Amino acid sequence: MAKVNFSIIVLSYNTKDLLKLCLKSIYNSIQENSGLASGNELNADMSSSFRGNPALLVRGGRHKAEKRGILVETIVVDNASDDGSPDMVEKEFTWVKLVRSQFNLGYSGGNNLGIKESQGKYILFLNSDVEISKNTLVDMKIFLDTDRKIGAVTPKVMLYKGGMDPDCHRGFPSPWASFTYFLGLGSIFPKSKLFGQYHKFYQDLDTVHEIDAGFGTFMVIRAEVVKSVGVWDEGYFFYGEDLDYFYRIKKAGWKVMFYPKVLALHHKGASSGLRVESKDVTQASREIRLTTAKASILAMERFYRKFYKNKYNPFVTFLVLLAIKTLGSVRISSHYLRK
Repeated sequence: MAKVNFSIIVLSYNTKDLLKLCLKSIYNSIQENSGLASGNELNADMSSSFRGNPALLVRGGRHKAEKRGILVETIVVDNASDDGSPDMVEKEFTWVKLVRSQFNLGYSGGNNLGIKESQGKYILFLNSDVEISKNTLVDMKIFLDTDRKIGAVTPKVMLYKGGMDPDCHRGFPSPWASFTYFLGLGSIFPKSKLFGQYHKFYQDLDTVHEIDAGFGTFMVIRAEVVKSVGVWDEGYFFYGEDLDYFYRIKKAGWKVMFYPKVLALHHKGASSGLRVESKDVTQASREIRLTTAKASILAMERFYRKFYKNKYNPFVTFLVLLAIKTLGSVRISSHYLRK
């Protein structure tokens, strides 16, 4: 059996319409580089089976981009959506391997289910509110094949409503980086090395270079990284888990790279409902927004305690944790007031 080059893991929670656009973009990317004529050819290697865990139903197959020698499997992990997303996938995208979770396991837990089903040399974690370009898979394969020390890559990702998504290019949230970011100094002085540590926009965004972190929205890693570093930390429910993963990847000695070509469009925040950019497309209720807002604060605290608590003196730690709690109170209050 030919070796799978890419396992694309799409985590979905109540984003039915955007998930459909995401899967269509994946299909188009494969078609562009394969010479496959119709969806029927994709069904030739299908299978439907239970994989041991009674909580999960897994089905699907693989598709081969023959001209480029790329074998791809697409795995959709549904985190207990109630908007009909998994039924839509099952009906309209028969070439997708579908994993239904009976519970919302959060971002880390859902992606870990996908990892268990993956067999690719490279794993692309892709949010369901992202549409990829037709050259994405080929470009990523060529780039990753150039250097075996590259453990993870995030490309330039554009927001659906315009402009680059700033979170595809980040530094780690040290106390100073976080302080200047939340005060807005990074936005006022984006090219400043002193005030721009959170996004590091003083670096050349049109060239390939190493970064601290990209984001889980579009994150390619080698399967070897999972063996070296482990899977996603399920102590995070939503937010922060990608920074945690990038931190561990770099700490283990792998390169984390920024790829400057635009390979995706991002609606941003469709599942959480916290982002202004997604207010017209999100289906998130106020209850979901509150849950994710609280999770985002807990994520900040978890990251700091896990990696920075012993790195800074106790007074700095006290101030940071106090700031996190204060920010959390403001953020949560805003969603209590919002309908």
